[in-house]
Amino acid sequence: MKRGLIFGVIAMAAIVVASNILVQFLLGDWLTYGAFTYPFAFLVTDLMNRIYGARAARKVVFIGFIAGVICSFIGTQIIGEFGPLVTVRIALGSGIAFLVAQLVDVFIFDKLRSGTWWRAPLASTLIGSSLDTAFFFSIAFAASLSFIEPANDVSWAGEMLPILGVGSVAPLWVSLGIADWLVKLSLALIALIPFRMIATRLQNRTA
Repeated sequence: MKRGLIFGVIAMAAIVVASNILVQFLLGDWLTYGAFTYPFAFLVTDLMNRIYGARAARKVVFIGFIAGVICSFIGTQIIGEFGPLVTVRIALGSGIAFLVAQLVDVFIFDKLRSGTWWRAPLASTLIGSSLDTAFFFSIAFAASLSFIEPANDVSWAGEMLPILGVGSVAPLWVSLGIADWLVKLSLALIALIPFRMIATRLQNRTA
């Protein structure tokens, strides 16, 4: 395996593991610290796609998925004050969201790779991040999907509150999802800088 690809595998696994840990720590009313680490998984995927192609990027994604599954399983075995640190719905939502979002990211990037350098990473990350947020928060907290884990009481996430404290009234999980999505969009723009720098450096090494 090429050195750069090994770096991608290690980076993806580290981001997934760190995000699974940091998501347990709140930051204000709407976010966790994990919201600021997880989006960089898209940066890793896009770099691998740019340098080594879609097939290699998918391998990195699957390794990240496996790391996430292991973290989720460990979390379900650790009992905290209010039950398991990771519920079945959160584990399922996290896994499905990650896999769908990252594979869509790989597909879109590959289709746009021949255009302007920033178009592929920006478009793929924005769409992938949006899918990730929608899948995770709806699977983990939406009342309509409570049949997934009937014993898990997530009624707290359905509390009707103004969106982000100022908007129309909606379930709390909608505000959590929007806040998470806004962080992902912001980091998608910021990540274009390291994407350009790292991609150029790696391409020069592999040339």
